Amino acid sequence: MPTDLEIARAATLLPIREIAARAGIPEEALEPYGRHKAKVSLDFVAARRAEGQSGKLVLVTGISPTAAGEGKTTTTIGLGDALNSLGARAMIALREPSLGPCFGVKGGATGGGHAQVVPMEEINLHFTGDFHAITSANNLLAAMVDNHLYWGNEQGLDARRVVWRRAVDMNDRALRSVTAALGGVANGFPREDGFDITVASEVMAVFCLSRDLAELQQRLGRIVVGYRRDGSAVTAHDLKADGAMAALLRDALAPNLVQTLAGSPALVHGGPFANIAHGCNSVIATRLALDLADVVVTEAGFGADLGAEKFLDIKCRQAGLSPSACVVVATVRALKMHGGVSKAALGTEDVAAVSRGTANLRRHVENMQKFGLPVVVALNRFTSDTAAEIGAVRDAMRALGVEAILCTHWSDGAEGAADLARAVQALIAGGTADFAPLYNDHLSLAGKIETVAREIYHAASVSIPPPVAAKLRRFEEAGFAHVPVCIAKTQYSFSADPALLGAPEGHVLPLREVRLSAGAGFVVAIAGEIMTMPGLPRRPAAEGIGLDAQGRIDGLF
Repeated sequence: MPTDLEIARAATLLPIREIAARAGIPEEALEPYGRHKAKVSLDFVAARRAEGQSGKLVLVTGISPTAAGEGKTTTTIGLGDALNSLGARAMIALREPSLGPCFGVKGGATGGGHAQVVPMEEINLHFTGDFHAITSANNLLAAMVDNHLYWGNEQGLDARRVVWRRAVDMNDRALRSVTAALGGVANGFPREDGFDITVASEVMAVFCLSRDLAELQQRLGRIVVGYRRDGSAVTAHDLKADGAMAALLRDALAPNLVQTLAGSPALVHGGPFANIAHGCNSVIATRLALDLADVVVTEAGFGADLGAEKFLDIKCRQAGLSPSACVVVATVRALKMHGGVSKAALGTEDVAAVSRGTANLRRHVENMQKFGLPVVVALNRFTSDTAAEIGAVRDAMRALGVEAILCTHWSDGAEGAADLARAVQALIAGGTADFAPLYNDHLSLAGKIETVAREIYHAASVSIPPPVAAKLRRFEEAGFAHVPVCIAKTQYSFSADPALLGAPEGHVLPLREVRLSAGAGFVVAIAGEIMTMPGLPRRPAAEGIGLDAQGRIDGLF
């Protein structure tokens, strides 16, 4: 079988102006980046928003990810292509890939097989430079923090209480904790510092949640960089950094237009991780797609307990979005792993293991139903799947009143997701969606964390050490009691222990740290051993990436 890269490279792409025309975007609203990708002007975005048209929003999420793979992004793309093939006016809204997983273990994020957004190599690597702009804005603020300390510290910032960290869009465990400003008086005041991966930066969250340039600068100005000795906050606005940060992000804020292999228009913009950030593409891109199309298919990162919960409790709450349907993606192979089968044994039929593993799928489906969303399951087919194993999944979903639909879009493109598209259309037409966030704004921060842990993770309790509890109270006293919470934990389990597969119950969610993201408008709660700066694996994907004799990129997946 050809690789994803080989399939993408063999495709004949349409000029981006033709894709824009299909989406209802005039050529004069485009800022081309080559022949096959472009930014859509913010003036056009604002004009379409003023017209008030709004399509139907479909959320694609998945089970807890495994080494077997689930194909969530591939399904998002295949579903969008299938809807268009059936005559719907559909658009796709996705996150941009981070360089960290591209060179780490996960690979890129442009789909796979015959359900990809292209140009694959360009999207997975530098694309239109958005992540570089976000990294630069983050590190400009970091530089201005240390510069402020050096030149007299007019704001009275306590160097021991600086909370703003630097960022780089690469997995690099050596940068998690560093000492900055060594080398003498001319280099400033030495202090402990550290790096987060760019997709975990609050600048990324602010970027993705802002509706326009004015809101972007306002949110950037609210970012807390540290605290004075009396406990009062020092913000980016206090340091007069917000204007320059917004200037760095001005061009990046315009959404990126690309295409699928089938020629469907796709907006790929923004990209916070879902395990250590809020996991959704930009509000600007999603709302523009809704202004242009009848149906918009979007994706939330990792399993539904992470990306989908944050999409619904953070993004939809802040942006006023209301999904009409939800697709939960699974594979027989992944369900076997949740049922206790090793990766090496996945090729052997094991109906009992599949049945055990459906507990994970059932939990995710039931969780999405708690938000008032009608659900359909997309079961991505592998050649090793047997009729009995597929039947076990369908039986488990039938007990919940949910349809499990076999999908082959990886190999067959739009045709392989046609049944899924018809099911999604039926859910939308049924009008049964009654979306509501899981918790209300008036609940305490600890209460919000406990609600997510109890209702979504099925935890028995949350362990909140006294210093963490005191921090939460200080955030509330500072006026942030009303904001949602963004829980950072492992993506592999409903618990904070990545080894607890399936659908564990009665576990304890251990909170290690909480951070105020005042600009983004939420509080980050870090549970377990999750890192905001991942490391590379023993055999990083970077070892297999290079250039062929023609100078083309090889080994990217």
